[in-house]
Amino acid sequence: MKLSFLNLLLVFGILNTSAQTIDYNTKAGYVAKGYDVVAYFNNEAIKGRDTFQTTYDDVKFKFSSEANLNTFKNNPQRYIPQYGGYCAYAVAVDSKKIDINPKTFEIRDGKLYLFYNSWFNNTLTSWKKNNVKGLQEKADQHWEVIKIE
Repeated sequence: MKLSFLNLLLVFGILNTSAQTIDYNTKAGYVAKGYDVVAYFNNEAIKGRDTFQTTYDDVKFKFSSEANLNTFKNNPQRYIPQYGGYCAYAVAVDSKKIDINPKTFEIRDGKLYLFYNSWFNNTLTSWKKNNVKGLQEKADQHWEVIKIE
């Protein structure tokens, strides 16, 4: 009986470990540095408010309004930034997780992409100047390798 119970625990432990989530960029304590991920889809970079926040996939999100909070809660997967909220260009080109400027973003193919933008280096500009579809494919491939690191 003890052996069966231990085997069950071992199997559950393995299954639980394999369901590990991705690494989100939460340097400021929140995904997208506390900016409202729903507002991006209205082409607005708006900082979220402390009164409108939620946790999804063990990370925190802030919103600028109760309506946006509820919109997120109804379909969170639609609003989560690609590549855990790290710079899409850096994931594509260097296979690295680089912090972002939450005001530098793009909605493409119904998905949110965030970018680094500091010291005369706006990676959104570089992203748009290159083969975006090719960069997306490379970033998707790289993310599969680095998403849990």
